[in-house]
Amino acid sequence: MSDITLSVQGLRKVIGKREIIQGLDLELKRGEVFGFLGPNGAGKTTTIRMLVGLIKPTAGFIRICGYDIDKQFPEAMKNLGCIVENPELYSYLSGWSNLQYFARMMDGIDETRISEVVQLVGLGARIHDKVKTYSLGMRQRLGIAQALLGRPKVLILDEPTNGLDPSGIREMREFIRYLAEKEGLSVLVSSHLLSEIQMMCDRVAIISKGRVVQVGTVHSLLARQERVIWRLAPISKGIRVLQGLAGSIQMEGDAVITPYIEQEVGRWNQALVEAGVTVTEMSRKLPSLEDLFIELTGGQSID
Repeated sequence: MSDITLSVQGLRKVIGKREIIQGLDLELKRGEVFGFLGPNGAGKTTTIRMLVGLIKPTAGFIRICGYDIDKQFPEAMKNLGCIVENPELYSYLSGWSNLQYFARMMDGIDETRISEVVQLVGLGARIHDKVKTYSLGMRQRLGIAQALLGRPKVLILDEPTNGLDPSGIREMREFIRYLAEKEGLSVLVSSHLLSEIQMMCDRVAIISKGRVVQVGTVHSLLARQERVIWRLAPISKGIRVLQGLAGSIQMEGDAVITPYIEQEVGRWNQALVEAGVTVTEMSRKLPSLEDLFIELTGGQSID
């Protein structure tokens, strides 16, 4: 059985004369949380709508558990659960009645399965209360329960922490990790909270102007941007030495910033000392996902 649960190849979307998505490629693996990030107008929402079958691609392929959504739509959708924007719930019904209603639209979903998803999302104590009495976090959990009814292999969550307080955000993050690690789901998460994506996701894709500009594990993407902070005296002589050794440098207040090259940093430090420069600080700085996002997208705001 393939570990690839969602495969996107050469995805394009043209609306009028505008090419919104330009040859996008993605793969999700079983049991991973995958972050999908993009600034306003990058095409992230359009991509998600194509992935869940709400709009048709102009070109390219989307396969869910090997099923082509264009040619095998019912089979593909049986393996997909999603919440796009806010979960659609009936506030005057109980949580249980909501799940019963949605279960009737699906084959083979009985009350045993409803009980399973209720326990999975941790709503057992409140499931028979009316949804209008639920907190926003509980509504999100009920929406995820609805998305899990059909035992999907892939779960797509668009802004699952939107509007939650810090405690609710942490609970949602831990719950999404649980679904991937313990239930084996592939979870694609879009969010504007870059710090949350950094803590939650195994891999991320950053999309800008309809193209994926970077994709990889959070650690590997950030490691490429790792820097060394130097504090030197006299600083003018230290700058000249480091420019000759490291090439490009940056200034941040009274600190000199160079790339981190593991094999070279020790040699640079030795050269500074031999040149009569006192090194008062030498520390590695791993950038945040926000730093990387700004660098790759030119500072555009995220949607």
